[in-house]
Amino acid sequence: MNLGMTVIDEIVRLFHTQGKSAYLGEPVSQEEHALQAAFLAEREGAPPHLVAAALLHDIGHLLHGLPENVADQGIDGRHEVAGKVFLRKAFGPAVSEPVRLHVDAKRYLCSSDPAYLGRLSPASIQSLHLQGGPFSPSESSDFEMNPHAQDAVRLRRWDDEAKIPGLDVPGVEHYLQLLESSLI
Repeated sequence: MNLGMTVIDEIVRLFHTQGKSAYLGEPVSQEEHALQAAFLAEREGAPPHLVAAALLHDIGHLLHGLPENVADQGIDGRHEVAGKVFLRKAFGPAVSEPVRLHVDAKRYLCSSDPAYLGRLSPASIQSLHLQGGPFSPSESSDFEMNPHAQDAVRLRRWDDEAKIPGLDVPGVEHYLQLLESSLI
């Protein structure tokens, strides 16, 4: 079996075994959040690699096994790094870099869009503080120069919207072919 299919099998396993856990102070589960983000990306007509990134952006939460209240304990689980490490060998940077950068995209948007911070949920504000707060002007400039920055910003906006209890969206199986087509 090739590496890519093994990773996809592991993704499906993680969604089925860990996905029902609460999504860190939000009114949806980890799985609901991921599926909603992918649905929003797909509905917007995003390219397959970005829909895959939206589906997998928080896979690090399912991998690290930290408790749901980790932020309440003052801990940043660095889920974006765990996700990137897990994804990069099978999917490459088109998927793994927006995943790695989606936290930085939140920090960027907080510093570049005056209204953005006011739209964040209380849980996102709490995690923002643990993740370093809004970017400084030099951090924002550095972020903008990253070739994956714009994809990460798009992903971040879907992430912020993907918190609707009971929203009817396709299950993970709907995305299996898309994931396969995104493998390197």
